[in-house]
Amino acid sequence: MFANPHPERDLKVDLLQLLAVLGLMFLSVAFVYSAKYAAESAANLAWYHQLFFKQIIWFALGLGAAVAVCLTDYHTLARWSFVAYWISIMTLVAVLIHKIGSTHGGARRWIDLPGFQFQPSEFAKLAFILAQAHFLSRPVEELRQPAIFWKAIGLMVLPFMLIMKEPDLGSALVLVPTGLVMMFVAGTPKQFLLMLGAGAMLVGALLLVDVFFAPPGWWQIKLETYQRDRLLSYFGMNFARANASPEEKTQALRDQSEKSYQARQALIAVGSGGFMGKGWRKADQIALGYLPRGAAHTDFIFSVIAAEEGFIGSVVVLTLYCVVLFTGIRTAGQARDRLGKLLAVGVVALIFSHVFINIGMNIRIMPVTGVPLPLLSYGGSSVLGSLIAIGLLQNIHIYRKGY
Repeated sequence: MFANPHPERDLKVDLLQLLAVLGLMFLSVAFVYSAKYAAESAANLAWYHQLFFKQIIWFALGLGAAVAVCLTDYHTLARWSFVAYWISIMTLVAVLIHKIGSTHGGARRWIDLPGFQFQPSEFAKLAFILAQAHFLSRPVEELRQPAIFWKAIGLMVLPFMLIMKEPDLGSALVLVPTGLVMMFVAGTPKQFLLMLGAGAMLVGALLLVDVFFAPPGWWQIKLETYQRDRLLSYFGMNFARANASPEEKTQALRDQSEKSYQARQALIAVGSGGFMGKGWRKADQIALGYLPRGAAHTDFIFSVIAAEEGFIGSVVVLTLYCVVLFTGIRTAGQARDRLGKLLAVGVVALIFSHVFINIGMNIRIMPVTGVPLPLLSYGGSSVLGSLIAIGLLQNIHIYRKGY
């Protein structure tokens, strides 16, 4: 007789998306095992100390978190979005404090907890999506106000700068396309976005000019030495100064070879798989440790799959990601309201950015940035964050329009 003002829950989950996620999880366990078992020290560990078993535990915890997200209407989650956002900002600040954050490989990105290294940036991405979607779900007329536009930019810039400070360029960069896509879909005036895009391109051009042509010690845009070296390696630029001595040039060539080693070996591993691959745990590039064992199961897990399962395995991985992304886009199209649409778009943009950057650096069309491959790379924070994001997509699907 009267229309129900509350959305009716459709308990049918997006089964196709769920199957693709489970497929990625299965591949992750199999190839994390393959990547680490090649090392003699890892092979001698008890099974319950192996990384593949720890990955299974993270998947179990992540699925539990995803189910918890599914059981809560995303409108309720959005009401707490700014609380989550500011908590994430506090954790990003905390990780920079000497006695709280832990340093590995020259970067301070983790907080050591008993049996677990917590990486705040992985959860800050989700908190940002929730806060940005909640902020942008206001009437379209309000989005035409410059003040609203700059506040939305501020929501993105604050975690971006804190993550850059760690430094973690890759995790910071994925916030940019995610935030801009959400603003575009929300209805932010195109002239605002074009102005922002032009400014970003100008800064990027100045950065490259600064890195490639400024004398050492004189570049104004602050980059860590390893970040500068990665850019030089990616573009094939010489590490040596223009007026360097023969000894300096020789040393620069050695440094360049060393800095580009991982990227070269990842590309060789991808190419070595051919069409059918060498077989699970049979790729020499992996077994002999040419692909660095410290990164094979994390940043370069795609190269492991390509080497062992070849072109066919790579296509399977890409197909599973396409299923996740396109079902996410479908969920955005069927969302009951603007909030659900923006949340789904944000999650899809975040996953796509991770996949594009990670696979891009494996095949050397992108610089090495340390961005994990969602649901495939080993890592507790990455796994939990990815599955919570999937749970959010399923939540929006459950509460979608009734058609």
